[in-house]
Order: sequence, then structure tokens, then C-alpha cells
Amino acid sequence: MKTFLKNNGLCICFILLFIGSLIGQIFLGFKEHNKELIEEGGKIISLSSYLTSGHFFQSTFENWESEFLQMALFVVFTIFLKQKGSSESKKIDEPEEVDREPDPNRKDAPWPVKKGGFILQLYKHSLTIILLLLFAISFVFHFYGSLKDENEKLLLEGKPLETITSYIANSRFWFESFQNWQSEFLSVFAIVMLSIYFRQIGSSQSKPVDAPHMETGE
Repeated sequence: MKTFLKNNGLCICFILLFIGSLIGQIFLGFKEHNKELIEEGGKIISLSSYLTSGHFFQSTFENWESEFLQMALFVVFTIFLKQKGSSESKKIDEPEEVDREPDPNRKDAPWPVKKGGFILQLYKHSLTIILLLLFAISFVFHFYGSLKDENEKLLLEGKPLETITSYIANSRFWFESFQNWQSEFLSVFAIVMLSIYFRQIGSSQSKPVDAPHMETGE
């Protein structure tokens, strides 16, 4: 158990933080949504009903969507874009280990590398593919939740409901997306730029404390 915790501590820590934050979001979102329903003349719903409501889906997946988009773009852009001095960038003029072609004869190489062909081509881009897939799934669920939440409000107000085709051009949906996208892009810019001049001893996201500012990479 100690070995397992030592080898997987980073993932365990963040999945526990995720679960704790999600629980907090559920209960506080449930309370906030019911308050809004009362103010709009609606009836209080149960916790189980809240978990299938548009409010829950919209508030959850609009954040997941922006996270996966940010990570996918960061992975792709760091292939060919560089930032001198940043620990988040490949070195400016030096070859990198990640750029070399995979060796099927390497000890314990993953099976797609040994398989070769089309399977290897997919595997060479699998991180970008899975992140974009998760973004697409989150985008769809965000749209579903936002549309459902909007129609729940319109129903209380006795107004015509939105359709899928009409809501895709709705400013509310795109406002929800862009307000999250901009914060994610800012956070990437911040870690790329701040890692040039600031350090954290012991972190893989920082250069050595005594490294020159303009030295790129770890």
C-alpha cells in the first residue's frame, strides 16, 4: 500500500480534491438552484432531481469543457511553438527526446509501438485525440444542460421553449463557454511566462532554482 501511494500520490491527491469539490458543488448548487426556483415561482426539487437538472449539467460540464480544450491545445501547440526560458517549453534549438521516432525494440515498449502501422500512428497522437474527445463530450453535455436549464426557466415564465437549432446561436450558451475558455488560456499563459522568472524547489513544473532565466526547459 505504501508503494502504491508513493507511486500514485499525485493522481490520488487530485482525484480526492476533485471528488470533494464536486460534492461541495452539488450541495451548494442544489441549494442555490432551489432558491432560484422559489424566487421564480417554482417548486423545490429533490437532490436526485437536481442531479438530472439542466442547472447541474450546465454548471459542471461548462468547466470540464474548458479544461479539456485548454489541455488539448497546450499539448498541440507545444509541438511547434516555443517560449525561451520557460520550463513548459521544449528547448529552442536542441533536439528533444519526445521528437524521436519510437523504437519497437525498446524494452517494455507499449504494445502499439511494437504493433506498428495504423495502430502506432494513432498511438503517436493518442493524448491529443483523447483530450479532444473529452472536450467534445463535455461540450455536448454543456450544451444539453444549458438548453435544458434555459427551457426550465422559460417554462416557469410561460414563454416559448428554445429548440436545439435556435439555442446553438444563443448568446447565453456561448457566454458560458467563452467566460471559461478565457480563464483557461490566461492560466496557461501565466504558467508559461511565470516559470521563466519564478521557481519552486522540488517541483517538476519549475526549473532548478539556480537556472538562468533564459534557460528553456527543466
